[in-house]
Amino acid sequence: MFLMVFFGFSVMHACAGVADVAGVADVAGVADVAGVADVVLSCVLVEDGAAHGGRTSGGGGFSRTPATLILRNVPVGPDQSLEMLTPFVPPSFPDPDLLILEATVSSPEIPKVDVLLHADCDGLEVMCELSRFSPGESAKSPDRAFFMVSLNVEGVDFSTSLILRTASAEQTDQRQSRLDLPLSSSGTVQSEVVMVVFSNVRSITGTLKGDAHLPCGFKQHDTPLAPDVTVAWRVQYRGNGRKVLQMKANLEEEPGTAELVVERSGASVSAEQLVSQGDASLALSVLTVEDEGTYICTVTIGPFHAQQVLQLSVVKPPEVSLSDDRLLLKSDNSLICYSSKYYPLDAEITWLSLGPGDSEPVAFPGRPSLSGHRRHGDGTYSVSSHLTVPPTLAPGTRVTCVVSHPALDAPRSVSVTVESPEPDSYWWILGFLVVTVIFFLQVMK
Repeated sequence: MFLMVFFGFSVMHACAGVADVAGVADVAGVADVAGVADVVLSCVLVEDGAAHGGRTSGGGGFSRTPATLILRNVPVGPDQSLEMLTPFVPPSFPDPDLLILEATVSSPEIPKVDVLLHADCDGLEVMCELSRFSPGESAKSPDRAFFMVSLNVEGVDFSTSLILRTASAEQTDQRQSRLDLPLSSSGTVQSEVVMVVFSNVRSITGTLKGDAHLPCGFKQHDTPLAPDVTVAWRVQYRGNGRKVLQMKANLEEEPGTAELVVERSGASVSAEQLVSQGDASLALSVLTVEDEGTYICTVTIGPFHAQQVLQLSVVKPPEVSLSDDRLLLKSDNSLICYSSKYYPLDAEITWLSLGPGDSEPVAFPGRPSLSGHRRHGDGTYSVSSHLTVPPTLAPGTRVTCVVSHPALDAPRSVSVTVESPEPDSYWWILGFLVVTVIFFLQVMK
């Protein structure tokens, strides 16, 4: 996804864009000055059907039309470089066929939007999709429209949904051919951000029987959209969905008046933080394997709503043990390695040996046998590996079982050392008797 950054329309050499710091005409040497920048994103407009000649993809008959989104007044910190920006040149006159939307993001602010400033330079793909949004009959107008914008950056914990409302300013007599909306003198459809729903993570890993925190937040325009906010959390797993929690609160009243419906025991959203900070994060306690899945946070304010999607994975590292703590070789011995009570299913067991004088362990010769996976009542699994150890193995050899699992930062291992066989007491006694008899025979002679 192509991305440009620019400040106003004054030229600086950088990754992509031209820049200007707010209120500063001479941009040379302003990298240490805090200000704002404009970010230009290459997006797609997704619509039902293939109307207007848009490119259709998938079996659902959706059209995908190239579009450009300009985010104005993106905050720039004093530690961010404004060098190496290439210029963005607006159309010299309005072109009805160009689909360009621009929106000011200073109110409400988009959290962590500064990651867009140098995403292209850092080789990160920015994913930007626009679609029409219909808030209801009361907001309809021939010259006003609403758009949902989904922004994600590959490899970065940045995920944001915006609702844009077109605004009337410096309009010309021309209209954008696909959207049928008035064009500004610079050839763009001007809009403003009325609502932002965001999350600073995309995936979370929680430990079985532990706790998890799923972040989700919202911001709205300076002019409140409505006094009430509703937060709903749902989870989907393998095609099945269920409600986790729903809370409705009045942003102008005390948090204690919030209405709460909890479907999953131990799930909670802080009404105080929801009202005061726009924090709709979900807390889950005592995780089970059934909590795993795709979580959807939906925030509704008046006729507007937007979502964030997070993936929760539940893990439990395996317990690893051996059947014997001593290995005395007199004949073939069976050594068993147990990998117990782990989740998810992906566990791998390997055997290594390190002989006396060897510097590095090597794969144990032979083919160990693996038992079937056993599932326990809490959803965890266990498996065992059986290894035949021949009596020819040199004393002092170290035999190691290594277990790998996604819940482990590094493989877990247990070892046992081959010991010389102890003499059997029966044969020792028999030998003593034989020697004693021979001694007495010699004495009798």
